[in-house]
Amino acid sequence: MSTLPLAPRGVLYHWAEVLPLTEQTPRITLGEGDTPLVRSVALERECGLDELWFKLESCNPTGSFKDRGMVVAVAKAVESGARAIMCASTGNTSASAAAYAARCGLDCYVLVPGGKVAAGKMAQAIAYGSRIIEVDGNFDDALNAARELTARHPVALVNSVNPYRIQGQKTAAYEICETLGDAPDVLAIPVGNAGNITAYWKGFGECAEVGRATLHPRMLGFQAAGAAPLVSGVPVPEPNTVATAIRIGNPASWGGAIGARDESGGSIEAVTDEEILEAYRLLAAREGLFVEPASAACVAGLLQHGRAGRTRGGRAVAILTGNGLKDPDTAIAEYVPNITKSSATVAGVERALGW
Repeated sequence: MSTLPLAPRGVLYHWAEVLPLTEQTPRITLGEGDTPLVRSVALERECGLDELWFKLESCNPTGSFKDRGMVVAVAKAVESGARAIMCASTGNTSASAAAYAARCGLDCYVLVPGGKVAAGKMAQAIAYGSRIIEVDGNFDDALNAARELTARHPVALVNSVNPYRIQGQKTAAYEICETLGDAPDVLAIPVGNAGNITAYWKGFGECAEVGRATLHPRMLGFQAAGAAPLVSGVPVPEPNTVATAIRIGNPASWGGAIGARDESGGSIEAVTDEEILEAYRLLAAREGLFVEPASAACVAGLLQHGRAGRTRGGRAVAILTGNGLKDPDTAIAEYVPNITKSSATVAGVERALGW
């Protein structure tokens, strides 16, 4: 048996050359990044596309894309001497922050909107040992509080307003170009706080500059209709959608998202909860991909485009941002289990199956 050590995996190792790291930046990892790019077998034609690929960011260590940026933000916080981190969260950020804080021996403080975080995400934050403060307000209220608190106290803010988060998240664009050999024609992505669409556009721009890509994809962002400030152009005071991860009324990276839209010749549009849940079910039943509702928003948007005849060919990548186990309540509500009771015998099972 070989005794050679395994090569380290993770964003800080694979993409060190394009990240703002120094010799003092600790090379922490939970194995984030290098997520699969899987081609659609059922939905690409319905979306009007020649090729549709799914970037499975749900395969990151805590089950969402947040780990890409969080590993950089936490590493830089440790480098700066921080002993604690803080975030406001609709769920995925808290899970990721708490995991990397646990890995690095940091205290982690999480501000969440009361009653608005999916059970799977809250369970992660609890398991990793974070201190959770449930605020009487929405995500935007929680983020405002977190920004003021971290300005007053020696605690690092690790929301996507932290530029190191964007730096880490841009590496997914590099991976797409590396896997496909170029950037896609279209990048479809859910938009909540808008850091991710900002990061992808940054990554694709850098790839084009250094010859890793010849294309700049059109960026198609999709918000839930009940939480679509970038579509209406004004903040939404009381955002409401089944897609809890994008239930945000005043995105922190508003300017970055609009820049990505305009510079790429793309769009940011709204999809209804009904369209989101249809895509959620189709991804599971026809593609074998179980995602949280927010992830399905971008596929709902592509289906909307395809059915309206707005898309005619080309290659698209849809970013599936989080695992379906993040939100078990939605899964329970959406699916009726197909269960038949049987005796514990071959004959009994045959009868139950109608064989």
